Formats: sequence, C-alpha cells, structure tokens
Amino acid sequence: MTAGDERLIAIDWGTSNFRAFLVDRASGECLETRRSDAGLRSLSSAEFPHYCAAQVGAWREGAGARSVPIYLAGMVGSKRGWIEAPQLDLPVSAEDLAADVVAAPGLDNAWIVPGVKVVRDDHVDVMRGEEIQAFGALALCETDTALCCLPGTHSKWARLEGGRMIDFITAMTGELYHAVRFHTLPGEPARESAEFDAGAFDQGLTAAAHPAGLLHALFEARSRHLYAGLPAERVGSFLSGVMIGSEVRTQRRIHPTAGEVLLVGSTTLNALYRRALEACDFTVREIDSDSATLAGLCALADRHKV
Repeated sequence: MTAGDERLIAIDWGTSNFRAFLVDRASGECLETRRSDAGLRSLSSAEFPHYCAAQVGAWREGAGARSVPIYLAGMVGSKRGWIEAPQLDLPVSAEDLAADVVAAPGLDNAWIVPGVKVVRDDHVDVMRGEEIQAFGALALCETDTALCCLPGTHSKWARLEGGRMIDFITAMTGELYHAVRFHTLPGEPARESAEFDAGAFDQGLTAAAHPAGLLHALFEARSRHLYAGLPAERVGSFLSGVMIGSEVRTQRRIHPTAGEVLLVGSTTLNALYRRALEACDFTVREIDSDSATLAGLCALADRHKV
C-alpha cells in the first residue's frame, strides 16, 4: 500500500478561514493540521491551487505516483471559490455526495465536495460544508438517523433518516447577532468586548419566549438596560440568549417530539447552544466540528470511485 492509499487530506475552506487536516484513513486519526485566515475573501480564483499546494504539498511527498487525495468542503465550491460544485437536491446520501465531487483544476487528485439545496414552493435553502459535518456526526455516533444542530454565522438544522439528509433549515443567528450588536440602538451598550454572563444569557432565553416574538425581545435589551438593571457589559450576553433561544424554540415547534440533538460545533458555541437546547427539553450529544468534518470526508472518500 502506498502513502497515497493510507492517508487523505481533508480541507474545510470557507469565506474567512482555511483548515487542512492530514488524516490516517484506517483510524480516522488527525496526524497534522494547518490553519490560516486565508479564506475566500483573501484569494482570487487563480490563487486557489497554488495556495492549497503550498499549504499541504509537504504531506504529499513520498506518496509516489499516486498522490495523497485531497477532499475540500465548504464555500470553496461556490461561485466565489475555486470552482463551482453542484448543490444536490434532497434527499442526499454520502454516496450521492461522493458520486458528484468535482475535480479541482490545477491540482492533481483534489476533489471539491458538492453542497445540498432545498427548492420547494414553501421552502428554499442552501448549504455548503455543513452537510459533510452532519454525515460525519452520523458516522461518529454510529447511527443513520438524527436531528443535527450546526451552530454558526448561519446555523443549520438538518434532519437525517436512513443515512440520507431529508431536510434542513438555516437560521442566520450569528450574522444577526453581529448586526444587532454593532449596528442598532439596543446593541449600543454591547459595542465593547465583555465576558459572557450566564445570568444575562438566561434572561435572554426567557425573553425569547415572549408572545410578541423576536423583534420585541431584541428591543428588550434597550428597555432592560434603561429600567431593569441590565448593565452594559451584560447586554451582549442577553442578546445572544434572545437569538439562540429564538432559534432553538422555533426548532422545538418544528420538531415537537424530538429527543436527542447532535450538536456539532466549536466548544464555545456548543456551550451556549447546550444551555438553550436543554431549556427546551432537548437532550444533547456534543460533537466537535473538526472531528465531524474529518469523519464526514473520510466517509465520502471511502465511497468515492476515482
């Protein structure tokens, strides 16, 4: 067996960040990592193959004629990225994703993973990157059915049954939080960085349940700061609680009988979402987002017929 058969390179390349992992295919163990801020915004389309080769080229040395394969997920496959990969209509399996990978021009044995989409009269949505994490979460949990929460700038909730993703919903929670905090009157006291405050976050979770809805709950940050003793340094935590609480409460309404949620994200976001999920009577199984990405790309690579 050559080095190219024993290892693969998994890359999550988004708008703001580049993350590469050298992975042992048999065990799924991450052997080395490379991280940078060279996201899509910082590169032209012609620069992608050269940047990628510079970052991971050393990992391919000694692989012989069959170079270590590279699998790339995320916004790298969008129109703004290296080359556009399709977004497949649901339902989608890991086998479907593997069958539609796109060769990355300018680099040998490098493949860009397709995204997924929903296009119905009542629901239109798109996803790039999180689909790999969702399938990776299934693999790590040794199940074929789950409700996955993937928090972030644009949080995703994905429903998988029988090893196929059958539906998902995007909530632009992270982006809205940034916009409210830095560009609205209620967020004005939270312009400066401050430590997370659990009590203020929990107040936000409660406010998210107000019958007047999210738009009112967000303004309560202003009202509470003026007249209910919410200090400036806690306004950010309150707003975070309102938005994450609103997102989770909406999903509870959509999935009234759901029990366990696979929570796939960073340590920081997972802690906040766990608090909100448990407040809405979900049980939570946490999965690190990097681990999910590696497991998902390994699962796809095993199914990819070159």
